[in-house]
Amino acid sequence: MKAPTSESAALIDEFCDALWLEDGLSRNTLDAYRRDLEQFAVWLTEQHGKDAHAADHGDVQGYLAHQFRKKARASSAARLLSSLKRFFRWLLRQNRIKTDPTLNIDAPKLPRSLPKSLTEADVEALLAAPDVETPRGVRDKAMLETLYASGLRVSELVTLKLPQVSQNDGVVRVLGKGSKERLVPLGDEALLWVKRYAASGRLELLAGRGSEDLFVTAHGECMTRQSFWQIVKRYALQAGLKTHISPHVLRHAFATHLLNHGADLRVVQLLLGHSDISTTQIYTHVARERLKQLHAMHHPRG
Repeated sequence: MKAPTSESAALIDEFCDALWLEDGLSRNTLDAYRRDLEQFAVWLTEQHGKDAHAADHGDVQGYLAHQFRKKARASSAARLLSSLKRFFRWLLRQNRIKTDPTLNIDAPKLPRSLPKSLTEADVEALLAAPDVETPRGVRDKAMLETLYASGLRVSELVTLKLPQVSQNDGVVRVLGKGSKERLVPLGDEALLWVKRYAASGRLELLAGRGSEDLFVTAHGECMTRQSFWQIVKRYALQAGLKTHISPHVLRHAFATHLLNHGADLRVVQLLLGHSDISTTQIYTHVARERLKQLHAMHHPRG
């Protein structure tokens, strides 16, 4: 990708630094803001010879139209507009611009999509796929069990440090989005595999190298999101699962299965680390089995 002008780049850097200081956003979120703004700045310079701070209302509309001509999804366009709105509001507060060019530009309406999930049988097949007679297999089994038992985001899972896991209490201390800390129970099965991995498989993978990372690669380095994604895909194929599987789908399965078995929505919200209950409410639409059982038990015509 082409680089923005030095003036635009400096403004974007300053804006991302401000976001980090004000909201403590994660590296991935800041990278997404930076990417959106750099793409807009490059387009604006190429099309109109302007730096990012000089954009007007028509420029923003023109850029969104450009994205739609490229067949951008509504969700992508909405995210781009959100990034631009936040950037220009920050510039306005800093007295760098006199008017906000994103005013009166509405985001496209997004269809309400239900998260993909797995049946409990699917999850059991996936969890049984690793060969636990090898150090890597024990590691992979521990990671899959931990993800399903805790509902962690994949970025939270792969960056876990040893001190974050209390093997005595069976809980994980997670630093989530916005640097918000939460405690998540592991459950007996996941805790058993984490203990087994920490006592043997991890030490074999490290081969004498020092590290605080809980989940490490064969080179003794911290597991990455991309590597774990490939691990999940490989075991999904091995287990014969035809549904598209990703680490995030296991997080959805965690939430859905909890609700199916009667968990309170507020509890699931806390476990997932959602700041707003409305984000968690979407899982009520996929927790059909529990709703059917409740209807059958309590409705006079059930």
